[in-house]
Amino acid sequence: MTPIFRFDGIYTPVVTPYMPDGTVNWDALANVIDYLIDAGVHGLISGGSTGENYAQTVVERVEIAAFTHKQIKGRVPMVVGTGAMLTEDSTALATAARDIGAEAILLASPPYSVPTDRENALNALAIDKAAGLPIMLYNYPHRTGTMMGEEFLDRVGRSRNFCGIKESSGDINRVHLLARDYPHIQLGCGMDDQALEFFAWGAPFWVCGGSNFLPKEHIALYNACVVEGNFDKGRRIMSAMMPLMRVLEQGGKFIQTIKYGVTLNGIPAEDVRAPLKGLNKDDKRALEQVMRVLKTTIAGIEAEG
Repeated sequence: MTPIFRFDGIYTPVVTPYMPDGTVNWDALANVIDYLIDAGVHGLISGGSTGENYAQTVVERVEIAAFTHKQIKGRVPMVVGTGAMLTEDSTALATAARDIGAEAILLASPPYSVPTDRENALNALAIDKAAGLPIMLYNYPHRTGTMMGEEFLDRVGRSRNFCGIKESSGDINRVHLLARDYPHIQLGCGMDDQALEFFAWGAPFWVCGGSNFLPKEHIALYNACVVEGNFDKGRRIMSAMMPLMRVLEQGGKFIQTIKYGVTLNGIPAEDVRAPLKGLNKDDKRALEQVMRVLKTTIAGIEAEG
């Protein structure tokens, strides 16, 4: 079965910059969007967990998505996150994405309820029916409590709208399963420290929060592995990126670290909404050092070519 939409390249789940009072900093959001597109990312995701969707109302999420679509101006595909606890909220976000003009939606399992594969599939198919858009699934059982198992994949696979899956389980056996048994659903990397392995198994896209502030370096790995098929070069770039992966994943400070990285690039985005708090001085210094070394190392690898 040929997908009706192809997800190819680096898809950035865009951060949501805030003012100190917690309201959206629209100018900064516009600057982030333009910066990412100018850097060459292949698509943008509005309303993902990296965008702090859990700390926003449905109305806010739709407003941010509409603003993002307007700012993109058709330059790259836009995907709208629909993850929510209530089916009604996910459906509202999905239909809003269609009305806004988004190219696709990102669909995760509803958190906390822990549905069976059958229940989860029926939920996904209901959202699919309401929106009628291409869908990127999002399998992140550590956050949702639910694995998108084989029964789920078999059921949703009956709709051609399910075009891709951002696989974030961390289980390399899932990569093997999806690549071998579900080739009609595009495999996408959602586990940053496994990006090289995903690309080796034919994944054509990578959804990576770190590309918010290091887009060119993430694109460099994608180009080496997917475009050039040069996995020797890819391993060197991945090795240079591993310290970043450790900084991002340590201590539950993923979003704060990404937003500080954006701020270091000159776009104010450091503020986060409760319950999160910003980075301390040691965390900031660690990221600054990792960024300097990573940029220099990858620039040198690229210059060789």
